[in-house]
Amino acid sequence: MPQHVPAPVGESTAGSAQPAPPTGQPDAVPPEPARRLTGAPRPRTLLTWLPLLLAAALWISSLPHIGFRSMGEYGLLDRLPVTYYLSLLLLTAGFLVSLRRTGTAPWWPASYCAGLLMALKGVPAVLYDSERYPWASKHDAVIDHLLANGELRPDEGLSGNMSAYDQWPGFFTLNGGLVRAFGADSAAAYLNWAPVVLGLLMMPVLLLIYRTFSEDRRLVWTAVWIFQLANWVGQDYLAPQGLAFLLHLAVLAVVVRHFVRPGSAGQLRSRACLDPAAAAVPPPTGVRQRAVCAVVLVPVIVAVNAVHQLTPVMLCVTLLALCLTRRYRNLGLLAVAAAIMLAWDLTMGRPLFMETLGTLRDSLGELTQNSRAGYAGQLTGAGPELAGRASILMVLAVAALAGAALLLRRRLAHSALPLLLASVAPVPLFVVNDYGGEMLFRVYLFALPGAAFFAAAALVPAVGGTGAHRVRPSVRRAGAVALPVTLAALLAGFMPAYYGKERMNYTPPAETALVTRAIDRAPEGALILATTGSFPKALHRYDRLEHWFFAEQELPENTEMLKDPAGYLSTRLPPGTTAYVILTRTQDIYTAGEGLLPPGGFASLTRDLAASPLFHVVERTGHGVVLRYDSP
Repeated sequence: MPQHVPAPVGESTAGSAQPAPPTGQPDAVPPEPARRLTGAPRPRTLLTWLPLLLAAALWISSLPHIGFRSMGEYGLLDRLPVTYYLSLLLLTAGFLVSLRRTGTAPWWPASYCAGLLMALKGVPAVLYDSERYPWASKHDAVIDHLLANGELRPDEGLSGNMSAYDQWPGFFTLNGGLVRAFGADSAAAYLNWAPVVLGLLMMPVLLLIYRTFSEDRRLVWTAVWIFQLANWVGQDYLAPQGLAFLLHLAVLAVVVRHFVRPGSAGQLRSRACLDPAAAAVPPPTGVRQRAVCAVVLVPVIVAVNAVHQLTPVMLCVTLLALCLTRRYRNLGLLAVAAAIMLAWDLTMGRPLFMETLGTLRDSLGELTQNSRAGYAGQLTGAGPELAGRASILMVLAVAALAGAALLLRRRLAHSALPLLLASVAPVPLFVVNDYGGEMLFRVYLFALPGAAFFAAAALVPAVGGTGAHRVRPSVRRAGAVALPVTLAALLAGFMPAYYGKERMNYTPPAETALVTRAIDRAPEGALILATTGSFPKALHRYDRLEHWFFAEQELPENTEMLKDPAGYLSTRLPPGTTAYVILTRTQDIYTAGEGLLPPGGFASLTRDLAASPLFHVVERTGHGVVLRYDSP
C-alpha cells in the first residue's frame, strides 16, 4: 500500500503539487525544483498589475499633448494623442486578466474600474482652466448666492427658471458648506472633479446591488465596467441630478437586500433552480425589521426630495415596480416615500409643482416631443452628429445585450426580476413630460444600472452547473471572444458620445471674464439677452437681473427672427427697458451644434444687431460682443 508523505510544517496541501509517487516505483519522478526565487512575482500577478501601471504612465504622458484649447468639429476626439487611446486599451486588457482573480484578489478589478473612471472622465478635471459644461456655472451661481445672502426665497419668481433651485436647495446647501469648510473661493474650484468623485462613490453602491443578484464576481465587476462605459449621458457633473441619483441607488440597494418578505422566495431558495451565477435570495426580514429599515431610509429619502425634483418621482415609480413582485411587496415604504414627496412638493416646491400640474395635460402623451433630446432635437455639424449617432448605437448595444441575457439566461432573469423591474419602471415617464428636453437622458440614466447587469450576464458565461444546466465549452469559448470585443466596441462608442461635442463644453477663461464684466456692469433690474443660457456665467447675479434667452425655441421661429433681429427684439422689450445683449463664441458653437440657428445664423445675428442704431457696442473681443439696448 502506498504510504502518505506528510507535507512539511507550515505548508498547505490544498492546491499544492500532486501527492508523492508510491515508494518503490521505478519510474517515480522527483518533484520539479523551484524555478523562481522566493518572493518573486508570479506571472499571473505580473500580468495583473503591470497593465495598470503602464496604462497610468501612458495616460499621464498624454496629458501635455491634449490640445483642448484648439478643438475642432470633432471635439476632443482628434485632439487626444495615440498614447491616450493606448492607455484605455491597456486598461481593458488588464481588467480582463484581473477577472480571473476576482475570487482571491477582488481589489484588482476594483482598481481597474477606478482607473477606467479616471482615464475616461479625469481629463477635464486635470487640464481644463475653466468649468466644463458652461451651463454648470449656474449651479455655482446658486451656491454663491446662498453664501452671500444666507437665505432662500422659494416663493419668489426668479428669472431664468432659477426659482426651482431655491425650492430644492439641498444640493446647493451641501456645496455651500463644502466651500466654507475647504476655504475655496467658490464651487468652481472642484466643479470639474464631480464626475470622478460621484463615479467612485457609486461603485460600492452598484456592487451591493449586483452582489444581491449574483455571486459570480466576474459578472458583477463586468457590470460595473459596462455601467461606466455606457454612462456617457453627462448627468454626473456638479448638479443635483448626480447626487440624487446616487442616493436613489443607495435606497434601492437597501431595499433589495433587507426588505425580502418571509416565505416569498419559493423555489429560488434551491440552488437547483438558480442560474449557476445567481446569488441566493437574501434572508427574509420580519415586519419589525422592515419597519426599522424604513425608518433608517427616511433621512435618505428626505435628502432625495431636498436635492432634486424629478428623482423622487423615479424613486416612487421604482418602489411601485418592486411591489409587483411578491418578494418585495412592501406598500409601507412606498407610502412613506410618496408622502415625503408630496409633503415637499406642497410646501417648499409648491410654485413649480403647481406650474408643472398646469402644463401636464398639454405634454401628456406627446411622445415625439417628450423623447427629443434638446430644444431643436436636430444636431448639426460633424462632431455633434457623430456624438448623436454614437449615443443611439450605445443605447441599442446595451439594450440588445440585456435582451440577449433575458432570453439566454432566463433563470438568472427570474431571480434578478426586481432589478429588471427597477430598470424598466422609469420608461413610461416618456409620455408624461419632456423635462426641458432632457427626459430621454434621465430615463436612460435610471435604466442603466439594471441594463448593465444583464448586458454583463450576456457576456460572462456561468461557471459550474450540472446536467442540463451545465455550460457547454463552446459557450465559454464564445464568451471569451465576445467579452473583449464588446468591451472594446463600447469603449469606441463612449468616446464620441462623451467627447464628440466637447467644443460646446469648454469655454476659454477670457470669454468668462467678458461675460462677468458685462453682467457686473448692468444695473439692478436690467435685462440680459442672449441666444441661449448655455454660456459661462450666464446667470451671474441672477437674483438681481432678468434674463431672456431668445433663441431657445423651434428652428422655424428663429429663422423668422433672423430676418430682422433688431426689430424682433425691440418690439418684444417693454418701454423703458435697459437691456444688454451678450453674444459669445460658446453660444455660436452651441446654437449651431444643437440646431437652434441655421448655419451662419449666429454670425448674421451678431452683424445685424451691431449695425442697428437701436443697439450700441459696449465691448468687443475675440470671444464675443456685448451690446446695450436703450429704449427709444
